[in-house]
Amino acid sequence: MHRLTVWAPDGLPEITPGTDLGVAIGDLLAAQDPADRPAEGDVVAVTSKIVSKAEGQVVAAADREQAITDETVRVVAVRERPDGPPLRIVENRLGLVMAAAGVDASNTPDGTILLLPRDPDASARGLRAALRDRFGLARLGVVVTDTAGRPWRDALVDIAIGAAGIAPTDDLRGGTDSHGRPLNVTVTAVADEVASATELVRGKATGRAIAVVRGLSRYVSDDDGPGARSLVRPSADDLFREGSREAYERGLKDARDL
Repeated sequence: MHRLTVWAPDGLPEITPGTDLGVAIGDLLAAQDPADRPAEGDVVAVTSKIVSKAEGQVVAAADREQAITDETVRVVAVRERPDGPPLRIVENRLGLVMAAAGVDASNTPDGTILLLPRDPDASARGLRAALRDRFGLARLGVVVTDTAGRPWRDALVDIAIGAAGIAPTDDLRGGTDSHGRPLNVTVTAVADEVASATELVRGKATGRAIAVVRGLSRYVSDDDGPGARSLVRPSADDLFREGSREAYERGLKDARDL
């Protein structure tokens, strides 16, 4: 039997620019029953929203469209909407392809919006160092999560945009399945699966921004590891660099220019 346990404690105080997030999270987890405090091989998941708040990634809501533009390095698709500004699917400065470049207006004070953390992997490394020291642990993973859509799938999931102390992927290529057939393409996105699992206990409107995962120690390392940036697909392997409408319009224009 293999068991996975995930829990999300209540009681994290409001995070504001300048909050020492390692101390705030450490205090929250230290206040739990001993069995619910971080142990060797656990993973702590933290929403990007509180990381962004602590790092001061807060801008005026009136500048949302400009903020999306500033965070964009490549436009994938744009769709006009009759009831508001256009929906933009873009690649942001972190290499993530997201709606609105990850600029978020939820769970933030009125009149403000949140940008993603400047360097989520660095944020995860800093939190990992603080929590390891606080609880005297050698092996602890940290994942910074954010909500994203998925091509060809409805609804949203949480993914890992930052990670430290945990293998972001599990490469099964070269092994065999239960019938002895070779595995040639299977690479599991471990950090993304951790992020999605923790969202099930955190929720979107509960105030629970922290979760602890126990049972994945085989993926937790002594060092910080490569981080979640390693999960971003290289541009050379991206078969869908544009939206379908954009690709069609570009192809039509190229044909007319011949």
